Amino acid sequence: MSPTPWQPAGTVYGVLLNFRHEYEQWQPRMQEAPYKAPPQAPVLYVKTANTWNPDGGTVEVPTGVAGVEAGATIGLVMGEHGPVACALLNDLSLPHASYFRPPVKFRCRDGFLGTPGQTVPLTALADLAALQLQVHVNGALRQTVALSQLMRPAATLLTEVNAFMTLRPGDVLMLGCDVGPDGHRPLLQAGDTVTLTAPGFAPLTHHIRTEALA
Repeated sequence: MSPTPWQPAGTVYGVLLNFRHEYEQWQPRMQEAPYKAPPQAPVLYVKTANTWNPDGGTVEVPTGVAGVEAGATIGLVMGEHGPVACALLNDLSLPHASYFRPPVKFRCRDGFLGTPGQTVPLTALADLAALQLQVHVNGALRQTVALSQLMRPAATLLTEVNAFMTLRPGDVLMLGCDVGPDGHRPLLQAGDTVTLTAPGFAPLTHHIRTEALA
């Protein structure tokens, strides 16, 4: 009998602007209203439980949109005294014009967080900062995400988040999603198959299809 697929036991938090390329892309606009300054603390959002989508599942592209953006990331899974495991996750979203405070409807649609079959113990990863994630679409490599390019590495991000909120056992803190050289994440269309890979993790695969009519 195969093991029950892992699912988050608590709240899943994402963080914006945590990769250098993404931050630099938006930096010229950080002086604009309403914030008029760069963020001083991590900018978080929540991936609600309706988004959780196990390995091998399907993701629906709503009618009238260009596609769905892949978001390769690592989530730190919390234990009693800090992170105890890591999860390879696909933080999917609809394309949108701003990453400062994107509306929930872009990130929290049903099935918009690809979750793995199992997590990997933190102790099994020799150097998290050296990890590289790859996004393959229909077998072709479309993006490589290097955690060495994080604005706030995992330990720093965790410390800064803990300064203003409590992460409880079972919560997941994602490290962020990078953009490619064109300033965008890989765009997935109906009929595509997207697979995320990273050393030490099992591949994470999802199938993209057109949203079923009600």
